[in-house]
Amino acid sequence: MSIAALKTGNRSLVKIRSLILHIDCAYASNDTSIRTSTKPTTSVTFVGDNLPINMDLNEVKSLRLTDMRRGGGGRSSFSGIVATVFGAQGFVGGATVNRLAKEGSQIIVPYRGDVYGLRELRLLGDLGQVLFVPFHGKDEASIRRALQHSNVVINLIGRQSETRNFSFDDVHVKLAETIARLARECGVQRLIHFSALNASPNPPAIIVRKPSKFLQSKYAGELAVREQFPGATIFRPSAIFGHQHNDGFIAYHFSRWVRPMSFLRVPLYASGEKTVKAPIFVNDVSNAVYAAIREPNSVGQTYEIYGPERYKLRELIEYCLRYMRRKSIITPLTPDVFVKAIANSTFHKSLYNIDRMQCAYVSDTTTPGLPTIRDLGIEPVKFSAAIGHMMASMRKSGRYVENPEDFLIPDPPKPVSQELELSYNLSSP
Repeated sequence: MSIAALKTGNRSLVKIRSLILHIDCAYASNDTSIRTSTKPTTSVTFVGDNLPINMDLNEVKSLRLTDMRRGGGGRSSFSGIVATVFGAQGFVGGATVNRLAKEGSQIIVPYRGDVYGLRELRLLGDLGQVLFVPFHGKDEASIRRALQHSNVVINLIGRQSETRNFSFDDVHVKLAETIARLARECGVQRLIHFSALNASPNPPAIIVRKPSKFLQSKYAGELAVREQFPGATIFRPSAIFGHQHNDGFIAYHFSRWVRPMSFLRVPLYASGEKTVKAPIFVNDVSNAVYAAIREPNSVGQTYEIYGPERYKLRELIEYCLRYMRRKSIITPLTPDVFVKAIANSTFHKSLYNIDRMQCAYVSDTTTPGLPTIRDLGIEPVKFSAAIGHMMASMRKSGRYVENPEDFLIPDPPKPVSQELELSYNLSSP
């Protein structure tokens, strides 16, 4: 017990230290009364030193005050989660960091390049709760340093194109396997790995005869992660959309690299009639991550994360065009689009290439029997209910409307029924 604390009147600190001293003495004298009690008088939540997120006082291994859960909830409290988020600089990463920080989690962000590119993430958490650690995907020491103090690791790393330094296999298989193995060696309790909804050893070939190497490598990464960390929770998200211009779905189809000339026409495979998508809102994905961390039954599970309704790709694009008040023509893929995609594939441009086209036009398929986002207690929002804010910035005349009564919200897109989808065989090329 601290004499200085008594002199300063800090009696609450004295009580905590007395409790710690009492427990330490009990363990030192082999007193099992505390450890074997079936009705503990109190319980606390610890983090650090590879302790479970929720731990009974009977199982305490560390009694550092900095490890104890504190506060009533919110960003200025401490939830007991110390999470390393690989790929936090991406679209989903920002939403995931925000969701964890909202509950008072401490977040470690491994990064490459300039740390100032991640400065917005620092504002998502309380002072000192968002930390940045440099790392390299081929340097195990830097990866270990980034996750050795965490009890949760989230792997969001993924690429839509190969480079001279990193292939799909390097990023989605080898790096994922390394993170899973080091997480197991460091005693991390929860690992959440992001794959893709259509990941398969032999995905359908839509644009060219060869299947997507992106989807093949994602599937191989699942197997590698499961082998190294059997208790990992794997997410297979569908196309993710959100409020930023790098969402990879809506922004992708309206990108200047895809549009031949402004908004005059939007080229889609088979004019979007043979592609069915079930897009998911990014906030639902981040909520699912936090729910999986708190759900003990999610250990070792593979979740398919997709939206509540399925749409033809053409219907989604037409709805967005109506919302933006732009008169564009949806056309089949034209030769100039293929030339641009081949050139980008040759020079490793990530936004629009042949493999990216393969992924964009593969219909979302689900696996019967696998749990979904609803099994985590989350009801996903419909596409039309969440897309408005994003479309406002891409709308003709921007956010300015001279007469608000002249701007009518368009009717939502019509979902595709399962019977209609099977009758037209929309998933086939």
